[in-house]
Amino acid sequence: MGAPDELARINATAEAVRRELFSAPGALDGVVLVNAGTLRPEPIRWLWSGWLALGKLHILAGAPGQGKTTIVLAFASTVSVGGRWPDGSRCPAGNVLIWSGEDDPQDTLLPRLLAMGADASRIHFIQGAKVNGEILPFDPARDIGRLAGEAQRIGDVRLLMVDPVVSAVAGDSHKNTEVRRALQPIVDLAAAMNCAAVGISHFGKGGAGRDPTERVLGSVAFSAVARVVMVAAKLKADEGDDQRVLARSKSNIGPDGGGFTYCITQTELTGYPEIRASAIEWGVEVEGAARDLLAEAEQDRADDDAGDAARFLRGLLTDGPVAAKTVLSEAAGAGYSRDQMQRAARKLGVERQKNGMSGGWFWAMPRLEGGTEGSEGGTHARPPSSPPSAPPSAQDTDDPEVF
Repeated sequence: MGAPDELARINATAEAVRRELFSAPGALDGVVLVNAGTLRPEPIRWLWSGWLALGKLHILAGAPGQGKTTIVLAFASTVSVGGRWPDGSRCPAGNVLIWSGEDDPQDTLLPRLLAMGADASRIHFIQGAKVNGEILPFDPARDIGRLAGEAQRIGDVRLLMVDPVVSAVAGDSHKNTEVRRALQPIVDLAAAMNCAAVGISHFGKGGAGRDPTERVLGSVAFSAVARVVMVAAKLKADEGDDQRVLARSKSNIGPDGGGFTYCITQTELTGYPEIRASAIEWGVEVEGAARDLLAEAEQDRADDDAGDAARFLRGLLTDGPVAAKTVLSEAAGAGYSRDQMQRAARKLGVERQKNGMSGGWFWAMPRLEGGTEGSEGGTHARPPSSPPSAPPSAQDTDDPEVF
């Protein structure tokens, strides 16, 4: 027998042994390999081209108050009626699953959906899971199989909303391994149902100017596991206008960058005059990296906040000097932080005056030539028996409001 025949016999024997080992009861564990030659390339299947992919996990993050939940409800409304996406493309109609740990379906979620024209018969809220006859909170690690069965019964599920996505993590949401383990059932469910899963998250504190993907609250695994990360932020607009932007921060399966402006409106529900609900109105398409779009938005917001704080402080000091502690107390009551007041004081050139050696410190608007202050209103008097104002020295440790 020649060498080729002998090699063929050995290979055949090895294959027979392998089949016997892996098919027998109590077979040994082993590595499962898939030969690339047996696979067929497939394109990404999009629910919304470039934004929402079927069978994939997505994250939508942003600062509080940006309408993130309402944005995903807008997605759900579009899916439920087969409407149009912000870019004008048509969405095939399908069913939606919503898992929300923060908002009540009847008084918050449903009114918003109806305000945006959703077909309520295609929306299904995940209320919990029945385990041994007892209704328990939904736990993806335990209940994802049950949910998959319900989704199969419903049929044609195209969108799964998880709000907030951190609620899917039973352990420490800052540990990569625990987050990945917790998110995997959602990823598997999205793939099995051929639906787009969207988890909602917040930005961590600080981090302005950084890559928005890195600012998603909790472990970096949230952004790493998601195939697309979207971010929402408020833009500077004319007074009375509400202008925001939805941008793509990361995409492993398509283009990133770019976005769409939107605003949040309050709409009275048809047939329910006593109910008003939030709704999303989409605007124009914008270009640019998400980091740049958010940097502009956050700078605009910082400028707005600084301007508001300065106007508040100017009004407070219009009639004359005010004790520093009173300024800070009044500011706190109006929602301004100590740091905001310090920055506003520097912007206005506020003078700091002390009422004698043992007296407290006062803040006053600066005097202009001619003895008048730099704000609207007349001259202001200094505190009784106060010396001319002078910048504090390093020894002025008795004043907690040094800036």
